[in-house]
Amino acid sequence: MKNGSDLKELLVQRALAEGFVACRVCRPWDVPQVPERLEAFLDAGYHGQMRWMAERTHWRGDPAALWPEARSVIMLAESYTPERDPTEILNRPDRGAISVYAQNKDYHDLVKKRLKRLARWLIGEAGGEVKVFVDTAPVPEKALGHAAGLGWQGKHTNLVSRDWGNWAFIGSVFSTLELPADKSEMDHCGSCRACLDICPTDAFPAPYRLDARRCISYLTIEHKGPVEPELRSKLGNRIYGCDDCLAACPWNKFAVAASDMRYAAREDLTAPALEELAVLDDAAFRAKFSGSSVKRIGRDRFVRNVLYAIGNSGQPKLKPVAERLTEDPDATVADAARWAVEQLS
Repeated sequence: MKNGSDLKELLVQRALAEGFVACRVCRPWDVPQVPERLEAFLDAGYHGQMRWMAERTHWRGDPAALWPEARSVIMLAESYTPERDPTEILNRPDRGAISVYAQNKDYHDLVKKRLKRLARWLIGEAGGEVKVFVDTAPVPEKALGHAAGLGWQGKHTNLVSRDWGNWAFIGSVFSTLELPADKSEMDHCGSCRACLDICPTDAFPAPYRLDARRCISYLTIEHKGPVEPELRSKLGNRIYGCDDCLAACPWNKFAVAASDMRYAAREDLTAPALEELAVLDDAAFRAKFSGSSVKRIGRDRFVRNVLYAIGNSGQPKLKPVAERLTEDPDATVADAARWAVEQLS
């Protein structure tokens, strides 16, 4: 039986061989600040329509309560650094901007398979029980990543590392084994405000605080129904997610290239034409985005976003595209189409 330090060293080596860029360990109870921060977030209503965030708060605020038998949390980062500047597309108003992470295969599937392989290896080496999570359960992954020393939660609330910037997916393996814990990382944001100042919708009421109701990622992905008129023009041509605050982080000068080619952008999703996306029916939408995380928002919400982008395009040639959707069976799509026509008139 290997001692804890030897097992930990082998674990890190195995994680890197699997394609992760970093592997650190903390305890489930190493995030005592989470309950208070979560309560403040919910009390302010910053979660918007994400009602699930207000559910199971005893788990979401305390990882130790999620699985009391767990003694270690293995935190892992997997890079998805883009090959090109993701903000360049914002200067092409007749094209749609899809967030970097969604331009190919759904990361949930890819990361979870890697986590499961690592977990099976750990069981084979030392026994114990495990549970794996990647953005699919009430786990405060960013706070745990900070506690484990993967990085720190930057002013944009995402995890940042001096070794790989902030282009990374975070996953976790909970284990009943006692593994040596790593030191928490210090905050290295300093006086920098790049991520806060670049936000088109002023979604950060203060550093380290996010009002999701104004966040473009939330508005284009989680928000159901019409977006508030005052925010529609601020969406620009962003039709699924937003990379602005991530792209602005100066620590990305240390970004690590993605090891999995399935994160490389599909050519047809780097700068898709708005007029082609707007005419997708449900079947065509599902076919185009099969295997992509974009698929989960459905055709109606997606076309709503595309119509907001058309309305913001300043391109009169796109007006007939919007006009054809003013009587769409989905009321929100029809409303977005009428708004787009009005903007282009």
